[in-house]
Amino acid sequence: MAKRLKYLVDGEWLETESGVYYEITNSSTGEVMAEAPRCTTAEVDSAVAAAAAAFPAWRDTPVTQRVQVMFRLKALLEAELHDLAVLLSTEMGKTYGEARGDVLKAIEVVEVACGTPAAMLGDSLMNVADGYDTVTFREPMGVFVGIVPWNFPAMIPMGWMMPLAVTTGNTFVLKAASYVPQTAMRMAELLEEAGLPPGVFNLVTCSRHEAEQLLAHPDVQGVSFVGSTAVGRHIYSTAAANGKRVQALTEAKNHALVLRDAPIRATAERIVNSSFGCAGERCMALPVVVVEDEIADELVEAITELARQRKMGPAWDPSTELGPLVNADHYDFVSGWIDKSIEEGAVPVLDGRSASVEGHEDGYFMGPTILDQITPDMECGQQEVFGPVVYIKRVSGFEEGIEAINANEFANGASIFTLSGRHAREFARRVDAGMVGVNVGIPVPMSVFPFTGHKNSFFGDLHVMGRDGIMFFTETKAVTSYWFDDDALKGEKVGTWEGTMTRS
Repeated sequence: MAKRLKYLVDGEWLETESGVYYEITNSSTGEVMAEAPRCTTAEVDSAVAAAAAAFPAWRDTPVTQRVQVMFRLKALLEAELHDLAVLLSTEMGKTYGEARGDVLKAIEVVEVACGTPAAMLGDSLMNVADGYDTVTFREPMGVFVGIVPWNFPAMIPMGWMMPLAVTTGNTFVLKAASYVPQTAMRMAELLEEAGLPPGVFNLVTCSRHEAEQLLAHPDVQGVSFVGSTAVGRHIYSTAAANGKRVQALTEAKNHALVLRDAPIRATAERIVNSSFGCAGERCMALPVVVVEDEIADELVEAITELARQRKMGPAWDPSTELGPLVNADHYDFVSGWIDKSIEEGAVPVLDGRSASVEGHEDGYFMGPTILDQITPDMECGQQEVFGPVVYIKRVSGFEEGIEAINANEFANGASIFTLSGRHAREFARRVDAGMVGVNVGIPVPMSVFPFTGHKNSFFGDLHVMGRDGIMFFTETKAVTSYWFDDDALKGEKVGTWEGTMTRS
């Protein structure tokens, strides 16, 4: 029988009273490895109540003490890096190297959170007016909620969200992804071992129905979400209408523009790593390649050659270069998009649906897929497929390439491959994308910078990580002071700690 998991409230791991569980499959074998609880409405509410009760004491804990938890957590995560990577790759399907990178990106934000005392510094100005001084403080707000997807089980919940929320003095409720909750659960245990007080971090798994109450809950101050655009738009509009802060990171359809002066082999290598890494199940993949006609055939040939060389195998095997998709439902989703793409007129150069891994025939494996001759009227070239699929759009030159990219409703990231400084500069200035790469396949900045999607890839004002992250989890208080001088107090009857006196 598969292991039945529990949920975390106020430092205790509890069994759900719902009697309903979600199956968690081993992506490489198809076997059910565990079951996650579908928490009841009351159980989700209890997590918020625990976070609200823990907030006053945690808020009043000096920030220099709060960050000590992150210093200890960093050491624990590094010690458990291998085991966490194996667990993550098993339940989600990333290769061992990709899973290790997922955990390392979470550790990277934990490191940034260790610098919260400096990041929370306010401003001051003495004698802003005659005799008046003003200082500003950044203060925590209360309970924040994280609602996360399944594709980055470590980095998103325990990197993008938890560290800065906690070190700035807030408490947190995580709605973990029901497909892949075990990685976050294990990291929550390490968080407790690092000395985080009970109730500061709580974890539940539930359906959208139970999670809906969090968007209007009177004790919730803000919501951080990563997922689909339709759900993100709903969360943003609903939570914001109820006075919550919201950051909703949503879908993407990132494009790479390859100009005729780009080195073909080196460019193809970067595209293949970006497009097929994590089996394409990441919002910063490059699923669309916009290439000048003059070099299109040569580039497609190079991408195809490199794609064929990627070794498929069980996710936890260190030699595997392309692991399985997360589960059967997502395999069917991606496969359906390939069917639709061909029906729309896409030319299949490589179709990975026939892929199989010996000894793991029931795993959710899909090989690299390359579809050429994508035109602007094809839906497949505009919507997120979230699998190891690359679409080729051929253009006459730079201007048409920019137009093709900017016509897309999503604007998470975009890259240009060129040796031309002029074109690189123009691309960075004119492209509609929150994160831009110049000869970079995955233009995600280090965690001291924010993750800055635009258009329908983000709803909100403040992004995750970096200075935006600190600002999202805090609010500013301005204090203006004036001190009476001796002349102003002459003849005044004033109170002292010893009693009343009259100033002479």
